[in-house]
Amino acid sequence: MRSVSFGMNISLDGYCDHTMATPSEELMDYFTGMMDDVDLLFYGRIMYQLMFPYWADVAASKAGTAAEIRFAERLSSIDRVVVSRTLERGDEKTRIVHSNPVGELQKLKQQPGKKISVDSVSMLPELITAGLIDEFHLVIHPIIVGNGRHLMPIGSLREKLDLKLVDTIRFKSGCVALHFQRQ
Repeated sequence: MRSVSFGMNISLDGYCDHTMATPSEELMDYFTGMMDDVDLLFYGRIMYQLMFPYWADVAASKAGTAAEIRFAERLSSIDRVVVSRTLERGDEKTRIVHSNPVGELQKLKQQPGKKISVDSVSMLPELITAGLIDEFHLVIHPIIVGNGRHLMPIGSLREKLDLKLVDTIRFKSGCVALHFQRQ
């Protein structure tokens, strides 16, 4: 059975927004390395539209830093499943699913392959409740933004989820990457 990994950038005050900070080359290399064990991305529409076509364009044009280009090339090479009620189609590496993210992820988890990377704040509570997320990679940025979308809305889980910290990485930029596994 494949494992499912959730990853997200967050501020010190718990907001998730990829526009809150510009990642350093060291952080971009960290994200690229995380993708080495991943062969499927499971996104919601918002994350998909944030990441693509932007990173696919960076990979094709080679416009960016060396670290950004490495990340873009790796990310763009991975197959994607996008859960959306409104998107009708994606590119050749993207399959759109219109309903039942829990059922879809359960099926995908049973298939052979490497890790599945989930990057969707909107689906996170539902996927946690279903027991589908095996590990969490949170990168805490040294910034307080004061608004935006929280990682977990208040009251979104019926029961707490106990996690085990398995790794911590401190970056020169002040960011801290935390890797947790379900207990």
